[in-house]
Parts: sequence; C-alpha cells; structure tokens
Amino acid sequence: MTEVTTFTVFTYACLTAIVTGFGALPFLFVPNMTRRWLGISNAIAVGLMLAASFSLIYEGIGYSLFRVITGLLLGLIFIRVTQVKLSRYEHLRIGNLGGIDARKAFLIIGVMTMHSFTEGVGVGVSFGGGEELGQFVSAAIAIHNIPEGLAICLVVIPRGMTVVRAALWAVLSSLPQPLTAVPAFAFVEAFTPFLAVGFGFAAGAMIWMVFSELVPEAVEDSSPNTVGVTVTLSVALMIIFQEIIRS
Repeated sequence: MTEVTTFTVFTYACLTAIVTGFGALPFLFVPNMTRRWLGISNAIAVGLMLAASFSLIYEGIGYSLFRVITGLLLGLIFIRVTQVKLSRYEHLRIGNLGGIDARKAFLIIGVMTMHSFTEGVGVGVSFGGGEELGQFVSAAIAIHNIPEGLAICLVVIPRGMTVVRAALWAVLSSLPQPLTAVPAFAFVEAFTPFLAVGFGFAAGAMIWMVFSELVPEAVEDSSPNTVGVTVTLSVALMIIFQEIIRS
C-alpha cells in the first residue's frame, strides 16, 4: 500500500476547494436577475443551508452530542456578534457590492468559510485511515462543496456581483480546507475531538443566517407560498444529493 504524504493530502484538499467555484456555473445561463428571482434565489439558498446544517448536526452527534450543542451555541453567538460589528460599517465593500448587500455577502461567505475549516479537518483525519478512505472522503466533500458554492452565488450574484467574481469568492471560502487538512493529517488524534464542535459551530451560524437574513428578504421579494415551495423542494433535493454521496 502506498504511503500517504502531506503533499497528497494538500493536493486533494486544494481540489475540494476549487470545485466550490463550480456552484457559479448555472448563472452563466441566467443573464437577467429580477427582484422575484432574488427572492427565489434566497429561498433556494435557505433550503440548501438548512439541509446542510442538520446534516452537520447529525454528523457531529456521532462524535459527541455535548460538543455539537456547544459548537452550535458558539456559532450562534459568533455570527450574531459579527452582524452587530458589521452594521457599524456603512462603507463596507466586497467586490462591486456595497452597503447592506456587502454585509449580507460577507456574512454568507464568512459562514461558509467557517464551515470549510471543519471540512479540511475531515479530509486530513480521513487520510489518517489510509489513502483509499481519504480519496473517498475528499470526493464526497468536493461534490458537497458544489451546492455550498451555489448557495454563496445565489446570494451575491442577484445583488450585482459578476459570475467570475462570485466563483472566486466561493473558492476563497473553501481555502481553509487545504490549510487545516495537513495539520489534521499530521496530528489526527489531536484534531478529531474538534470535529463535533466544528460541525455544531457551522450549523449554528448557518441556521441563524437562514432565519435572520435570508428568509425575511426572500418573503419580501417573492410571495410566501413561492418561498415555502422553493425551500421545501431545495431541502428535498439537497437531502437526496447527500444520500447519493453517502451511498
């Protein structure tokens, strides 16, 4: 059996990060964004993030229920404090976005970036069990990163960000994966206990983002019935997608 090297782990983790940018591809075929489309986009992002959040919670419970709940509460506190801090900066800009749009973009990118730290640890720990396991987990995370990149793009592109910039921001949100995968591989036993906290932290931040930022805006730009149907369908599709990955 071939010995796993840190370069191998780093390479696979980089690939999982790059794939996140594929979430921008659908927008190459959607040239015009109306207010109604903005509402539907937010609703789709809500469904994707909700399904991902509860998937993370159940994944983390397999390690430690207490650590998952601790991480969830820490994620809630962190994202709320971040929102309060950002509200003080009227001239915040991300790419060509400014004001409220820039703050929303920063929050969604920040939430996904926090989640990426845990995914990177997952890649590194999996390679500690052998190259075959590491390749499988890396492939699963890479595929899972596509809808996460889509969730980012659904928030920022309808607000005026270009497809290319959105794809780059999506990739940037996943850069923690190669940064944390290598040390996690080198010190598997030390990093494993933090997985449950990381899963809970990302889930708590995403759930807050969904109900505090995305749902109210989705209902404002589209009808409640449309939002409800869109969220339900996107949750269902995300669950099916995750089950296909696991099977």
